[in-house]
Amino acid sequence: MSEGARREACPFAAVASGTEPAPYVPESMERVSASRSSSSRPVWRSRTARAALFCISLLAFSSAATALPQGGDSDPDPLLRAHAHNDYLHARPLHDALEHGFNSVEVDVHLVGDELLVAHDREEVDPTRTLESLYLAPLRARVAGRDGAVYPGAPPLLLLIDIKSGAEDTYARLHPLLRSYADILTFTVGDIVVEGPVQAVISGNRPKTALLAAPVRFAAYDGRLSDLEENASLPPSFMPLISDSWDQVTDWNGEGPPPSELRARLEELAALAHSQGRRIRFWGAPDRPEVWELLHETGVDLINSDDLEGLSQFLSEREDREDEG
Repeated sequence: MSEGARREACPFAAVASGTEPAPYVPESMERVSASRSSSSRPVWRSRTARAALFCISLLAFSSAATALPQGGDSDPDPLLRAHAHNDYLHARPLHDALEHGFNSVEVDVHLVGDELLVAHDREEVDPTRTLESLYLAPLRARVAGRDGAVYPGAPPLLLLIDIKSGAEDTYARLHPLLRSYADILTFTVGDIVVEGPVQAVISGNRPKTALLAAPVRFAAYDGRLSDLEENASLPPSFMPLISDSWDQVTDWNGEGPPPSELRARLEELAALAHSQGRRIRFWGAPDRPEVWELLHETGVDLINSDDLEGLSQFLSEREDREDEG
């Protein structure tokens, strides 16, 4: 179906493309909760809202419908708790993480002129290393070749975009870029969530006000531990992840047994995040098996690592032991 035909058939199609504002949906509209993993999302009973959801889905995914897949047979089993910290520092950004089964990757971006360049520090940017060329375009190509998924049958891959430059200016450029990849991204229109094979989440310098104000969002918000108390009312569709520094909870470096109070604290934080429908992650934790084990045992959802091979082996062996029973 052509772009024009989709728009003629669907008055809501322009919402996803950003050329028109989102339709008005009354706050008083009756809702029911849909059970879905650890969180629930509103399911609208309004015909109008359901039509909007259908039309936006049509716009997002029809462009990929003719490219449906063969392949992916040699892919590793996805490791849903593996997070590739500073993924772009590996020899083959994104690809190395995917070959090790990681279902979450992190990329730092700087706004330089009109480009979103990938690097940890501003002085390290390279004009050939863009967010689009290293991540978005390869993810679209992979999804087209694997039944519309990064890993067939797995939950969406988490693309954590850590903004290093100014929050608002960078988001003003990031939003239209992500909008052009609506065919692979999870996005929201009001409370309506259209799940795609990739979920973008903004970390670092986070444009909270702009994200909340956006009628259509193509990225979610990465919360902090304080948000579990201060912003508990934010829906998990807006804030699906809580990330914070390891030194906010402990100075344990992985040597010797973990303090009992640390285990209790991690379990408490994970349980609180899960009760709100969110996942939790810590950056800066010692990158070693003793710490990975504690994080896994206490219910921390994403284990941060620069050691793709090491964490992949650890999680795979642990899953094998659990399967054996």
